[in-house]
Amino acid sequence: MNFLAHAFLSGEEEELLFGNFIADAVKGKQQELYVPGIARGIRLHRLIDTFTDTHEVVSQTNARLRARYRKYAPVISDMFFDHFLASRFQHFAQLPLEEYTQRVYAIINERFELLPPRMQAFFPHMAQHNWLLSYAQISGVEQALAGLSRRTSFVSGMETAGEELRENYALYAADFAAFFPDLQTYVAQVKQQI
Repeated sequence: MNFLAHAFLSGEEEELLFGNFIADAVKGKQQELYVPGIARGIRLHRLIDTFTDTHEVVSQTNARLRARYRKYAPVISDMFFDHFLASRFQHFAQLPLEEYTQRVYAIINERFELLPPRMQAFFPHMAQHNWLLSYAQISGVEQALAGLSRRTSFVSGMETAGEELRENYALYAADFAAFFPDLQTYVAQVKQQI
């Protein structure tokens, strides 16, 4: 899952959301440098990633994408799933997506000095251009994937993944619909345990 899903799955706990948001930039035991609520969010992020990476539906999605995008297939499927969450946000949350994204940016901005350095570099741009809201449109996903593609060391083809989403939209929507409720159930269980 990508930024929007990780934030959303954190629920109302602000420190949990912050930790979940920064987890990809926190390596190994560095999580111990954070207060318990943030460290818990980092652990939750890692559990979400493991569950996602090993789920049968996601494995099928990635296999479909792998022929064209090789090792970048999981990155693309994460973005596709954030798109479906964003575009159907009213089915999952009480707040409209636009309000929700502003809430997320405010929570992160309040703790800006705790962001890992590479996140401090891109977060202002993310908030200014409202990436989380832009995921609701295929064009927003295309823009995000094109940006990721520019930063890869190898040719990724991610800049063309928007075409794949447009051509097989119903198929990827069905994957999301089959997977996301399982993820929500899993997160509800593990949040009590971490």
